[in-house]
Amino acid sequence: MHLPDLKGQTILMAVSGGLDSCTITHWLTAHGVDVVAYAADLGQPDEEDIEDVRTRMLASGAREMILDDLKEPIARAGFQLVQSGARYEGGYWNTTGIARHVVVAGMVPEMQRRGITILGHGCTGRGNDQVRFELAAEMLDPKVRVYAPWRDPAFLAEFGGRKEMIEYCQKHSIPVKATLSKPYSTDANVLGLTHEAGELESLETPATRVDPGMGVFPMDAPDEPKSVSIRFEEGVPVAIDGNSLGAFDLVATANTIGGSHGIGIGLHAVENRFVGIKARGIYEAPGLELLGRGYEYLL
Repeated sequence: MHLPDLKGQTILMAVSGGLDSCTITHWLTAHGVDVVAYAADLGQPDEEDIEDVRTRMLASGAREMILDDLKEPIARAGFQLVQSGARYEGGYWNTTGIARHVVVAGMVPEMQRRGITILGHGCTGRGNDQVRFELAAEMLDPKVRVYAPWRDPAFLAEFGGRKEMIEYCQKHSIPVKATLSKPYSTDANVLGLTHEAGELESLETPATRVDPGMGVFPMDAPDEPKSVSIRFEEGVPVAIDGNSLGAFDLVATANTIGGSHGIGIGLHAVENRFVGIKARGIYEAPGLELLGRGYEYLL
């Protein structure tokens, strides 16, 4: 779909509240598109107050802002990753990929309740996320149509990159925090962090270029070992060190324990993407690494 197909239509746009989301939402609204913004609370460790996303998106012109609490669903999906050993190339847990499916599973019912048939996302044309969003949407509701502005010639003609988007937001007084000099990008949810692009594309850039957000690198971890007990029931973790916890709290606790000891911090790989290109990333998933290693003892 391209901009002319959207005139006078309503679109449910997946947003994060960042530079791309704010720019796309304002630009679509300015061209006569009715935008309903949708953001999921996935326990993002890099978002201090998730309500700030609502403020930014409404200021960007969204008619409505849906903030969906998906912390328990993403944590339960993490358990499925552990059970299936879902590690992507290089051995890192597929935390970003599964999050896209959780988000779409939250979006589709909201679309159906409102009679919206167009789903929008801000994924670029060079990554796997565009495929994840679109396949998941078509699987859950074949009537859903997808709009991707980074594949729309009209959007590309106006925005070549961050510079143009920052200038656009400044011109229209859109409250975004963005700078031209960004060494790498990060995608975050409670299951893990994915750092990629920018300086990380070079194999000469060490994994330590990243500032860990979920713990410390192994060389900075305590020298003293720590014993951890994990209780599984029917293959699902239900308690850590004797404390019974819900799915989200259990993952968060595993993150704290694993991250503080350098578990699952700084994994990296050069992956083969669905669209036929290679990309290098640095990954953090301390909780899943801890739970996954524990689960292996049951097999």
